Amino acid sequence: MKNERGDFVRKEIIADHQSIVLVATFIFGSTLILGTGGDAKQDAWLAILVAIPMVIPALFVYARLLSLYPGKDLFDILNRVFGSFIGKFIALFFIWYAFHLGALVIRNFSEFMEIAAMPETPPMVIIFSMGLVCILALKDGIELLARLATFLLPFILLLIIIVVPLSLTQAHPENLKPILYEGWKPVIKGAFSTFSFPFGETIIFTMVLSTLKTKKSPYKSFYFALVISIIIMLIITLRNIMVLGHMASMVYFPSYIAVSVINIGDFLQRIEVTVAVIFLFAGFIKISVCLYAACNGITKIFNLGDYRRFVAPIGLFMLICADNIYENTMEMLEWIKYYPYYVIPFQIILPIIILIGAEIKVRKDRGQGTGDKEQGTEIKER
Repeated sequence: MKNERGDFVRKEIIADHQSIVLVATFIFGSTLILGTGGDAKQDAWLAILVAIPMVIPALFVYARLLSLYPGKDLFDILNRVFGSFIGKFIALFFIWYAFHLGALVIRNFSEFMEIAAMPETPPMVIIFSMGLVCILALKDGIELLARLATFLLPFILLLIIIVVPLSLTQAHPENLKPILYEGWKPVIKGAFSTFSFPFGETIIFTMVLSTLKTKKSPYKSFYFALVISIIIMLIITLRNIMVLGHMASMVYFPSYIAVSVINIGDFLQRIEVTVAVIFLFAGFIKISVCLYAACNGITKIFNLGDYRRFVAPIGLFMLICADNIYENTMEMLEWIKYYPYYVIPFQIILPIIILIGAEIKVRKDRGQGTGDKEQGTEIKER
């Protein structure tokens, strides 16, 4: 297949089940260590449920965009709907968001590793170690990353199935009470926070999933991943609250702390190290997806050819930004409070505007008889 420059580029294909796993792993990638809905305190689990009615329409918008233009990603869609100049201008915002989110996630995991396992290790060493693995993985393409996520997810689920019951030996169900002690306001605030992190971040996949099989594939990818991630997040959140009580909303990494209290006899303890490794696997997937989205966008708006040639320089720049993005963990947690408002344009406003423009463009093209021709060209390319 040729790109706009006339270079031959191998068409990467992601199967529906691989895309579901990729999206699901992305969603709970950093949520496993940071938790979500902290504003709701012991009602954090309820905040997750309340967030679902917010999430479903947003995922519909994201899936609909990909469904309207099969074989195209967000950057291609922007170019078709708004033209070259305006399309590239809007694309710059999404490239920044993907790049910035990748840097944020890298720093999240760097802080986690520094506090949990390697307090004497300079943060830059941890950051570059994680980042270089992501760069090397993406050198072989997003298709390999999807296969890797499919391979890793069963291990993550198996560990959760094993560890959660062990954690329950230290659980106190009364920590879930009183329900709605402070009313609905903290729950709504926690639900909004849960929407923006992690569910709204799946807007990144409109920049990634351009090689799905059918028009229905994007809906399957987003909604099946939503079900998987909701179940996992509810289980983990309920476990954290029952084990840690009110401390679950106060500690840096609640899931890690909740696992660290497991002590069955003298033979089963300190298993949080194993859990930390699984956390890193999930984080690796999320960072790699963000890096791919940023590289894909930059190469497309500047017509630079195959994104693989730019993974290393863009990835290294992302690592440098990750190292300088916060001064310390307290600053990171302070930023999390403002993050839901920062991402509103990227997750809500711009996608809705783009979808409205895409719907108008598609109907106009159908009226002029050009839609079927473009669809036929797309089928031939694939």
